[in-house]
Parts: sequence; C-alpha cells; structure tokens
Amino acid sequence: MSLPSRAAVFGTALLLVAAAACGPTSTGNGPDGGGNERCDPGETGACYDGPGGTEGVGPCTGGSRTCDASGTWGRCEGEVVPAGEVCGNGIDDNCSGAVDEVVDLDGDGYSTCDGDCCDDAGDGCTDPQLVNPGAFEVGDNVLDDDCDGMIDEPAITACDNALTSGSAEPLDYAKAMDLCQMATAGSWGVVDAKFVKADGTGAPNANQRAIRTTFGGVAVQGGAAYAVLSTGNAAATGQTNPPFADLQNAPMRGGTSNFPADWLQANGGNMPNAPGCPDPAPGPANDPVMLQLHVKVPTNAKSFAISTNFLSSEYPEWVCSPFNDFFVVLLDSGWTGTPANPTDKNLAVYVSPANQRYPVGVNLGHGDTGLFRQCVNGPTGCGNGSTPGSITTCTGIGELAGTGLERTNPGPNPQYIDEPGYCGANNRAGGGTGWLVTQGNVVGGETITLRIALWDTSDAIYDSTAIIDNFVWSVDAAQPGTVIP
Repeated sequence: MSLPSRAAVFGTALLLVAAAACGPTSTGNGPDGGGNERCDPGETGACYDGPGGTEGVGPCTGGSRTCDASGTWGRCEGEVVPAGEVCGNGIDDNCSGAVDEVVDLDGDGYSTCDGDCCDDAGDGCTDPQLVNPGAFEVGDNVLDDDCDGMIDEPAITACDNALTSGSAEPLDYAKAMDLCQMATAGSWGVVDAKFVKADGTGAPNANQRAIRTTFGGVAVQGGAAYAVLSTGNAAATGQTNPPFADLQNAPMRGGTSNFPADWLQANGGNMPNAPGCPDPAPGPANDPVMLQLHVKVPTNAKSFAISTNFLSSEYPEWVCSPFNDFFVVLLDSGWTGTPANPTDKNLAVYVSPANQRYPVGVNLGHGDTGLFRQCVNGPTGCGNGSTPGSITTCTGIGELAGTGLERTNPGPNPQYIDEPGYCGANNRAGGGTGWLVTQGNVVGGETITLRIALWDTSDAIYDSTAIIDNFVWSVDAAQPGTVIP
C-alpha cells in the first residue's frame, strides 16, 4: 500500500510521541473523534485517537467505543496509537512508515531514539533544540528540559553535605562548588578535575585547599559547603584538616611556579593591575594553587555563574602595591557571541562604569570600587612601596570573625599584638570582598576548561584566601566578569 509522506507522518507522529513525554494530547470520545456527539445507549462504533495518517501504519490500529447509559461515548478500547520509537526492536513504534528510524528534526544532536522528548516546535516547546537529555533543567518554565520525565525539578545541590574537609579528591571540590553531575555519553557534567600549580604543572601543598561548611563568618551560598583555596593554610581559627595558620608573616608552603602562560601572553607579558597602582614583580608565582576542571556544557546553556569571595592579609597596608595577590578564573570556551568573554580568559575582573579594569584582589580596595567591603574604612597603602589612598566602602567585618583577619593589626612587629599597624590602630589584620558573582559565556554542548587559581605576588608572605561556591547555569548570555550580586 502507499504510505503517507515521510515529512507529513513524522510531523504528526512525533507530535504525539513528544506529547506523551512532555504533556497530554487531546482526544475525542466519539467514533470519529468528534467528542461532543450524542449516541444511543449500547451503540458501538469504530474509533481511533492517534494523529491523522497514522492509523493502519505499522502497529497502529483503531478500536471500538460503546455508548453508555447517559448517551455519551466511552473510551476507545483496543486501539494502538503511536509510541516513542524504540530503536533496534524491528517495530515501527511511532507509526511513521519507517522502522527504527533515527530522527533529529531540531538538529540538537539528540534523536527520538536518544530520548529527545521535544524534537519539533509542534511538540509543545518553543525552542526544541534546547530540550533534550543533554540539557539542564530550567526552573519555572513548565518544560521537561532534560527529558527525564520531571518538570521544573530543582537542581541537585545536596552532593556536598558529607565531604571530608581535607579531601585529596579534586572532584570533591567541584561538588563543593555545587557542580554535582558527572558527564556521561549523553549528558552534561564534570569530565575530570585536578589540582596543579598556576602554570598547570606540579602539585600544590595539600594544606592550600579545603572543603568547609564554615569559614569565619562567611555563609554558604549553595548546598552545604564550599571550596577554599589559599596561599597559606585553607583554614579559619580552630579548624583542622588542614589546621589554622596565621596568614600574616607565614612561611612559603607551596613553592613557586610560572604564571598561566596564555593569560600572561594575552596581557603582553605583564600582569594586569588596578589603575594607578605599581606593577607586580615579574615572577614567579609564590605559593600557587589551581583547581582545573573540564566540564561538558548543557546543550541549552549560554553562560554560568559562580559565587567568589576573596580575603587577604595584604589589606590595608599593601593595597595598591606590587604585592597584589592574584585570584583568577580562567575560562577556555568556543563562545564567539556577544557579550564577548575577556581576551585573556580571566573572568575575575571588575570593569568600572568608566571602563577601568580591576583584577579581583586586594587592589579592589583602591579607588573605592565598592567591591572590597569586609574591612574597616580609613587609610590604605601605608606600607613601603604602596600608593597611599583611603577607602569608604567597607560595610563591616562580620565575615572576618573567626578567620584571624578580624584581630587588631599587629603592625611591623607581630609579637607585640597591641602595637598599632601601619595604617592606624583601628585597622584589622586583613579584609575581604564579601560575596561576589563571577560569570562567563559558553557554547551549549561544548567541553570547557575552567582554571581557578590563586598565588602570592612579589613575595611569599601576607597570604590570601579564595572561597568558591554556588555554580549555576543559565540559558541567557551574561556580561562576563565579576560584580556584586
């Protein structure tokens, strides 16, 4: 017999298949699907609720209905309507006229055989190329974005509630950042993770990393914990595994390395700095630590965001000095859209309204950028070789409580705890940014490299710490960089 055209049948058959996965189809209750026809009690008639053109194709066949006592047609009994194509079973399950066909009408790389529950705009989703098993679930859009049979289920962030603080497994630190899913052949997630030094070689000191549920007064942003990297010991007072160590005047722990070569080359061989501040020493990176992640991006994602918090004992004496410890979030992505990612790949940069670029670090405290907030207002840059200034944007030191940075600054002679510091007796042993949000753009389905690194600049004392948490995807492009949330 002659079969309906491939395009016509696919359009109708796939509509029903997707509707079964993503929502109900409407059916009539009369022999001809009329739905409102009255009938005589006991009367019977033929019926078929499948899409037009599919009855008699493959296993699809009509059934019969019986009129009930109220004069209303009952259910269609004995019919077989199109179902999702089960590849390899030799049956035309979706009654398209072809057996075991692989169809990817929306070109998203996932066929009906791969479990794509919305392969065409007629299936009930506006952008079918964004709905497939490789997508992430978007909240409140009333779609089963990842085709797992659930609509708008919350993201899994409960993967970091039983992690060991001193874990040597790099994948645990991805979980602490709320990157909970591991990549599979058909889905997104973390491919691998490792700890290296700033140039991608060697291993940092084990004390320079930790997974914490608390760090002084810094609150968790997602899940139950966060990742902590430090040029000293990644610990607040009283914490163990690793143990606490004073961030001021600490000995070198992690040795040295070169800087990230691609980042340095993109900056003309010079480390970028806050406007008006002295250049850092040319090298090396002291006490470097880097968490490197390869992550397969969800097919519907265009950007991601992470929460970052930078604390440093360089504040306030060494604000706007060559000792600006560096924190970088380097993204390798194939994104070529707008807004563009930074040419040097570093997302840990604040761009002021005057288009001035400030790398995230203690020099955010220079020029009243507003991004250095956990501190005491007053003079900055009082140390030898620093550029003197002042700050008025500090909002308090609640997050510093219990980190060791909240104590009165001991000054040049730390054995005398009550001696005023370089910048006055009211200042503390350090300061911090408070929580910031760092964003970057990505291409759906690609595998990105994310390098999160921290190192001491120009010397190996006066250590800094970075806290990373709350990784989230977005279906919208973002303005790359770092801002106050």
